[in-house]
Parts: sequence; C-alpha cells; structure tokens
Amino acid sequence: MSEDLLYRRDLLRLAADASHAGHLPAPHVSASEHNPACGDRVTIEMTLEGNRIASLAHDSRACVLTQASAALLAGLAPGRDGAGLAALAEGVEAMLAGGTPPEPGYAAFAGATDLPGRHVCVMLPLRAALKALKGPGSGD
Repeated sequence: MSEDLLYRRDLLRLAADASHAGHLPAPHVSASEHNPACGDRVTIEMTLEGNRIASLAHDSRACVLTQASAALLAGLAPGRDGAGLAALAEGVEAMLAGGTPPEPGYAAFAGATDLPGRHVCVMLPLRAALKALKGPGSGD
C-alpha cells in the first residue's frame, strides 16, 4: 500500500503536535480566520516583545492541514517581526504554487500543492497571525 500523498506521516505528526495548542494566559494580540468552504476556523494568539513575536498559541477547529500549519507556525513564529512573518507567508504561498518550502517543516505539505482548494487550509493560520499583528481592532 502506498503512502497517501496528502496525508503523509510527517504532516500527521505536525497536526498531532499539541505543544502550542490552546490559549495564552495574557495575549497581546489575537485574530481568527475562517474558511467558509470547509468550516475550518483557527484563532491565533501572540505575546510580543517590542515588535517581535515572543510566543504564539493556536486554537484550531479544523482539518489536519490547518492543524499542522498552525503547529508548525507556533514553532517558527517566535523571534520574527511582522515583515518576517509576511515573508514566511509569501514563501508558503510560493511553495504551494510549486516552489520550494520556505522552512524545512513545510515540506510536509508537498501533497497539497496540486490541490488548490486545500491551499487556504495551509494558509489559514498564517493569515490569522498576520491579521493579529495589524493591531488592536483587527483581532476577533
């Protein structure tokens, strides 16, 4: 039996990583994003030190792709500023369009590149994080 190209083991491991799942005790910023096509919803909460992300937690009511993307983001976001987060999001979009992964962990999403309808699932946590960094009033 061959491995499913979309739901590979490395992707399932990312989705099962609950180390950053849940809520922060006192987030500085937060935002939610929703995919009406499938019902996925993710909320991102962050604490900041100056203009850099200090910590990130996610609450994902979503498919494996969104859960895995949120878990990966939670590990990669600390230390980045808004420009660094935007560059990561652009890199993920480029990867989904057939480019190379912007960080090694994103190689787990290789099976989604040929499924444009699933790209939004991978991008949802990144979009929520960028929305949260836009400032107070932009969070949900």
